[in-house]
Amino acid sequence: MSAKRNEHSTHPDKLPIRMLHDRVLVRQDTSEGERRSGGGILIPATAAVGRRLAWAEVVAVGQNVRTVETGDRVLYDPEDRAEVEVRGIAYVLMRERDLHAVAADRFEGAEDSTGLYL
Repeated sequence: MSAKRNEHSTHPDKLPIRMLHDRVLVRQDTSEGERRSGGGILIPATAAVGRRLAWAEVVAVGQNVRTVETGDRVLYDPEDRAEVEVRGIAYVLMRERDLHAVAADRFEGAEDSTGLYL
């Protein structure tokens, strides 16, 4: 037990949580607010947008998760989410099957990779 306590004290950024089954814990990108279109047009945060998917970074995965790893960026539907706060930081909890896409450096050059053209 003492070795685990020392491990936690040397890694203050590590979350004190272990995900179960097929659950994935992600931290939302903080790009809420104004954004620019591909053509450079400024779109205000108050503009009505249709159903829009969001990107997030994976911070923890359960033991049955097969397609994503900690540090990957994932695309998900913000409407289907459960929020949780750990150490004052908001995270989103979801099942692996609720993810729409995964972006990671390890896919670069893979034949089934589409790139980041989503």
